[in-house]
Amino acid sequence: MSVNIRSILVATDGSDNVKNAVNWSIGLAKANGAKVKAVYVVPPAGVAVAMRGEMWAKALEGHLKEEGEKATAYVVDIGNKEGVEVECVIIDGKTPADGIVDFATENDIDLIVMGTLGLTGLTHILLGSVAENVVRYAKRPVLVIP
Repeated sequence: MSVNIRSILVATDGSDNVKNAVNWSIGLAKANGAKVKAVYVVPPAGVAVAMRGEMWAKALEGHLKEEGEKATAYVVDIGNKEGVEVECVIIDGKTPADGIVDFATENDIDLIVMGTLGLTGLTHILLGSVAENVVRYAKRPVLVIP
């Protein structure tokens, strides 16, 4: 069996826990001559956020987009050091798992790389982890890095 990896999606939330997944994605891209899409997903404002008011929700959304720009810029920096082309993608208004899965499908991504832990903490217990949901629903191979 021959595997041709041309495009890799690395999901990032900017946390220290994701840095190992970023390094793996860049290493795999370099070894395969692949391009990397650094993906950060800004989730929709929840009901609790919306109840605080539109201005508060917009401020939070702006903050999350700034965090996404920093997180994806980190991937670009690592890629530049290794000679790997990285494109930053910020997806707005979807859950992280849906954003990752949909983007991978719509853009014919060959491999999704992500960490086991992100910024979720207690949310993991309540909602399930992003990595678990991506593995469950993705139509592409997923490499989960501890």
